[in-house]
Formats: sequence, structure tokens, C-alpha cells
Amino acid sequence: TVHANTTRDALSRLEQMVGMAGFPMTIQSVRTQIASAIRLVIQLQRLSDGKRRIVSISEITGIESDVIQMQELFRFNRVSTSETGEIQGHFQATGVRPKFLADLAARGLTVPAAYFDPSKQL
Repeated sequence: TVHANTTRDALSRLEQMVGMAGFPMTIQSVRTQIASAIRLVIQLQRLSDGKRRIVSISEITGIESDVIQMQELFRFNRVSTSETGEIQGHFQATGVRPKFLADLAARGLTVPAAYFDPSKQL
């Protein structure tokens, strides 16, 4: 578990933790290790109604020019707040299909294309 404000911020926190642990690694090496070891970053957030919700799921797609590449796959869309203060909303795809789908298919797992359709609420 890493505490961070965004999925991108979580990666920066991981870099900091490696540095604080005293491992003799360059930042390039740390980022390469993170990019090769982690596929998904899932962000939970405590909303104003006190409930914890998944608000973002991002895929790490690699590293380019010392920058870890990410793409958001799903996000929580807040619609309203009920009279009792409960947050109303839905989870929605961004329309980006993850790069790891081919790996899943090679293992016999299929994910319906509709899961990645941004016009549908999940």
C-alpha cells in the first residue's frame, strides 16, 4: 500500500521509498524496475461521505526517456450528492484498451470489449 493523491503520485512515492531505504540505484534503474514490475495502479480515495471508493485504475505501459508511461483505464465519475450526503456516481471506462489484454488472451482469459466502452456505466 502506498498513500498518494493520484496514480502518478504513487509512482513518485515508490521512487522516494526506494531512495530512503538506501539502495544504491540510479533513478533510471528505480523507474525501470517499477515499470517492469507493476502493471496496474489502483487508487482508492475516502470521499466526503466517508466511504472509500476506487476512483482510478491506471496501467503502466513502459518507460520512455526516463519517464514511466501510464494510461488511465477507468475512473469514478461523481454525479451528485444525496440529501443524506452520500456521493452518487459511477465507474466508467476511458475508452483506452489495456496493453496487457494480449497477455490475458494468451492465458485463455477474455475480457469483453464492452468493459472498455466509455459510453457504458460500470
